[in-house]
Amino acid sequence: MQSVQTKPIQVKGLQKSYKQHQVLKGVDFEVEKGSIFALLGSNGAGKTTVVKILTTLLQPDGGTAAINGFDVVSKPDHVRQAISLTGQFAAVDEILTGRENLIMIAKLRYLKNPRQVAEDLLNRFGLTDAADRRVSTYSGGMRRRLDIALSLVGNAQIIFLDEPTTGLDPEARIEVWKIVKELADGGTTIFLTTQYLEEAEVLANRIAILHEGRIIASGTLSELKKLFPSAKVEYVEKQPTLEEIFLAIVGNKEEK
Repeated sequence: MQSVQTKPIQVKGLQKSYKQHQVLKGVDFEVEKGSIFALLGSNGAGKTTVVKILTTLLQPDGGTAAINGFDVVSKPDHVRQAISLTGQFAAVDEILTGRENLIMIAKLRYLKNPRQVAEDLLNRFGLTDAADRRVSTYSGGMRRRLDIALSLVGNAQIIFLDEPTTGLDPEARIEVWKIVKELADGGTTIFLTTQYLEEAEVLANRIAILHEGRIIASGTLSELKKLFPSAKVEYVEKQPTLEEIFLAIVGNKEEK
């Protein structure tokens, strides 16, 4: 029976080490249903490690993590039924066509009418013209769009997007943003890691900054702006960008 906990994602005191290097030193956060939560951090900060633990691909050394109230260590099967993951690198079968990739995943998820599911997603992601070509002939951007489409097969309650728009051109990136917003508006919970701070600024309801193994700041964009030194009022008060906030917060921590 599912726990009475209602938050889609709950993380408390999460720890993980690789050999002598401790990557996560006690990470805490919660994610609300139907929200877009962005985890920011420099390369090597541990963002992907967090995603791997939450998606049952890696076991933590300490702390707890739960998806829909189910512990990721003791109830991995329950967790996997509720989630979908798009990793940093496109996980597509290059021998198959785009249509065949989608049909295969739809069948694995035991969906009715897998061909129609595939057709709908091909159309939604602008891949209809390339649907019957082998994926090995796709550009990097097309492979990424197909990869994200595959993660949407089956209408998972919680979707993990680990740097989903890396390698996409600006037009394709904006299209992915639109789809992510639509999913959240429909009640899907989105956990996003990104190296594009503008992406978090545009999409996220809440943002957390992971630095040296810990969450050093979290909140809405407005709340994070309050951590940034006030602008000098000249003619117009300049609002800080998320990039400026991120660099200021991380820089302050490194100086201490």
